[in-house]
Amino acid sequence: MSELSRFSRGWCSPERYVQGPGEFDNLRFYTDKFGKRLAVFIDRFLYEEYEKRLRKLYEGLDYELFTFAFASEVTEELIAARTAELEKASPDAVVGVGGGKTIDVAKAVGTRLGVPFVVVPTIAATDAPTSSLSVIYREDGSHAGEFFYDHSPALLVVDSRIIANAPVRFLVSGMGDALATLIEADSTRKSGTPNLVYHTAGGLKQTLAGQAIAKACYESLMKYGVLAKEACSQKVVTEALEHIIETNILLSGLGFENNATSGAHSVNDGLTVMENSSKTMHGEKVAFGCIVQLIAQCADRAYLDEVLDFCMSVGLPVCLEDVYVENSEENIRKIAAASMHSNWENMPFAVDEELVFSAIRTADLYGKKFKARWQDEI
Repeated sequence: MSELSRFSRGWCSPERYVQGPGEFDNLRFYTDKFGKRLAVFIDRFLYEEYEKRLRKLYEGLDYELFTFAFASEVTEELIAARTAELEKASPDAVVGVGGGKTIDVAKAVGTRLGVPFVVVPTIAATDAPTSSLSVIYREDGSHAGEFFYDHSPALLVVDSRIIANAPVRFLVSGMGDALATLIEADSTRKSGTPNLVYHTAGGLKQTLAGQAIAKACYESLMKYGVLAKEACSQKVVTEALEHIIETNILLSGLGFENNATSGAHSVNDGLTVMENSSKTMHGEKVAFGCIVQLIAQCADRAYLDEVLDFCMSVGLPVCLEDVYVENSEENIRKIAAASMHSNWENMPFAVDEELVFSAIRTADLYGKKFKARWQDEI
């Protein structure tokens, strides 16, 4: 801790959250709360469709839209360039429409311009939409760090029909990211790690609310995850899918930011340096990281098996081959070394590179054996 009291507890969250089928068409109602000059970042794969939808929503009225197609990595250079382009335009708010990286750019630019940022996720693949941070990468796709902000998104608008129409893999990846929420929150609570509220000033103690949300996140995954995946595979909106959309985006986001991360996300960061890293999504890497963390902390086997069973049931990785990594000493040591630059220090016991190496190797073997038994049983 540096500036803040280690005895004070803290909480952060978006100002407003709205979720439901067709909510994208209500976007003008929500953005009117901020003004009529909007800078909008749209994922390049969605740009043509959503730029037209936005123009239609705001046409014939006194609005100014400055739209950008996001088509690269979230780098410091890109954020600086887009901020410079928009300074003269003086938008009233910045809107991010798309996946986590597009949203992270919108958050960064909005923060630098000193205006509210509005988040409109088109997938439920990560908990990035709720957070007051942006994950920063290098041009080669490797993890470079984070930018932390003193403000959360002013508004999240989640159209569950859009989420249902996205490829089911995105939803499953989001479940992998959400799976880490309680696993990591338990470890950071035991270690007394400050959460990410005013992180650059040292963070604050976890609240009861943050801990309760982390537990609710895990329980929702176990109860609704499989049924939500089935609904999404059929591109229909059911109550189970609505629950998991909320779990992936809201509960997971509130849970990680108000409790902090530890081993699972450290393994994800380690995996980003591997040659085939781009073949797997963030939540898929985190899911394997959950297994590694549970092995490292010598978790109860019933708990470990419950996590593995869930991963198998929804299609998340349980071993290295599932994340396109060959089990070799060189590869595992490379992952372990890279992971040490992340959040292993938030565990309630000392962690070194050798322990991580051993945990990855053991998690891979145990995961392979569990996978073989699970497939035989079905």
